[in-house]
Amino acid sequence: MTDEQDWAAGLEGPPKKPMKRSTRIMLWLFAALVAWLTLSNASFLAPDPEGKARLIAHRGVYHLYDKRAAIGRDTCTAAHALPPDHEVFENTPDSMRWAVGLGANMVEVDVAPTKDGRMVLFHDWTVDCRTDGHGNTRDLTLAQLKRLDIGHGYTADGGKSFPLRGKGIGKMPTVEEGLAALPVHPILFNFKSKDAGEAEQLFAILKASGRDSVKLGDAFYGGAAPVKRMRELMPDSWSFDLQRDARACSKDYITYGWTGIVPESCRNGVLAIPINYQWAFWGWPDRLIARMDSVGARVIVFGPYESGKSNEGLTDPRQLAKVPASFNGYIWVDNIREVGPALRPRQK
Repeated sequence: MTDEQDWAAGLEGPPKKPMKRSTRIMLWLFAALVAWLTLSNASFLAPDPEGKARLIAHRGVYHLYDKRAAIGRDTCTAAHALPPDHEVFENTPDSMRWAVGLGANMVEVDVAPTKDGRMVLFHDWTVDCRTDGHGNTRDLTLAQLKRLDIGHGYTADGGKSFPLRGKGIGKMPTVEEGLAALPVHPILFNFKSKDAGEAEQLFAILKASGRDSVKLGDAFYGGAAPVKRMRELMPDSWSFDLQRDARACSKDYITYGWTGIVPESCRNGVLAIPINYQWAFWGWPDRLIARMDSVGARVIVFGPYESGKSNEGLTDPRQLAKVPASFNGYIWVDNIREVGPALRPRQK
């Protein structure tokens, strides 16, 4: 062997051992698994979704507030209001009609029974925050609630001024007034309590009004008990528990949706997707939509999830750019005044 050959052999080192057959098989299986996961969850290989995205206007048109300051379920959001630029109040007929005019496909409202057997549209458990009254909403009669100023407590400067005070006197509406405002448009009713009797009360009001909620597409959500009762009373309508049902479906799908198997918790349920966590949902958007359609589940896109902040709907029209153009589910909106008009070009 020449000196040159000795030098080359030194560079090459000792002869390499051939890869074991079992190792090669494992690598091939791994590659096949990766390819299968990629293709089975590939959105571009799924059928094109039919229809366009639909907007749910949370509380209709309402006064936005600082969500970092008002993170609790019972926090007085009116005490953390942003400077108001209109005089329309949430959960009122004017608010509901305006939301539809701005592009809302469905308007969300909150229902609360009164002491004398009526039912109003009002968000808070007590009237202390928003109004000039005191006490639990459910402990007051309709006449007492009608005398209140629902704009009394709004402040954007820590209580130095109250720009909406006196402008909401007598404006807390009954459910019947809300129905009259949107006679042919879907409404999403929110049960604030765990009382199944509230579902029976709302059902009676809907029936007495002659409203065909199934045909119009009305929906119902809230605590487990009233939702369960509403499903019994109106089995063909959409009823869901956003806190329990949607969380279970979303968690289960993230965990093993990669298999292509749709979790049982999603069947006829709701999949809730924060706009900043879309990447965590297998097959998003088209493949996921096809899977949810196959089990009768609905998909709702919410605003960004952030720890230490109230997380609800979209507030900035620029957020729509993050929602895929093919998405045909629901988008939960807090600022329908800006988000609604921004979506219209995509809906044509």
